[in-house]
Amino acid sequence: MWDYREFLGEVLIDSDTLQRRIQELGEQISKDYEGKKLLLVCILRGGVMFLTDLMRSIRIPHAIEFMAVSSYGVGGRHSSGQVRITFDLNTDISEWDVILVEDIIDSGHTLHSVLELLSIRQPKSLSVCALLDKSERREVEIPLKYIGFEIPNKFVFGYGLDIDDFYRNLPFIGVVNLEKYNALIHQQEKE
Repeated sequence: MWDYREFLGEVLIDSDTLQRRIQELGEQISKDYEGKKLLLVCILRGGVMFLTDLMRSIRIPHAIEFMAVSSYGVGGRHSSGQVRITFDLNTDISEWDVILVEDIIDSGHTLHSVLELLSIRQPKSLSVCALLDKSERREVEIPLKYIGFEIPNKFVFGYGLDIDDFYRNLPFIGVVNLEKYNALIHQQEKE
């Protein structure tokens, strides 16, 4: 793979700004769920970095769980529209106040399906905390209780978000320069 700087169009959200906002979200969640049995459900894999920083910002006791869902076709850049649960919860959530922790909300189809599935399991409450909201692409209404950042309709990566399974480890949210990235792919295919 390439050095990300070869196709980075811009840093959309720098590390310090990310961490400040996550701290604010953690403080708000701590106030809102004081005295409740809180369960954070992270959607794998993109939400992991956000979850770990968010957990450290929440001052009240809470547990965590993980789910993996897939709605992307070959190449992983466009949703197929069909959602599959590839890893399900191990916890009965009926006694919990659940916050679904997600890295990015785009069209909303995947998250809508996950929320329907979790609602059937009858948690005490169910809400969503999304780091990034790409609302201009929304096709399905999603009730977002906590939003880190509203972002424009750009192809973003870093801080848990990948490009072809790489670059999740970057401490910022960057925008892909698609012209440069596609040129790199084309060059690699010719070699």
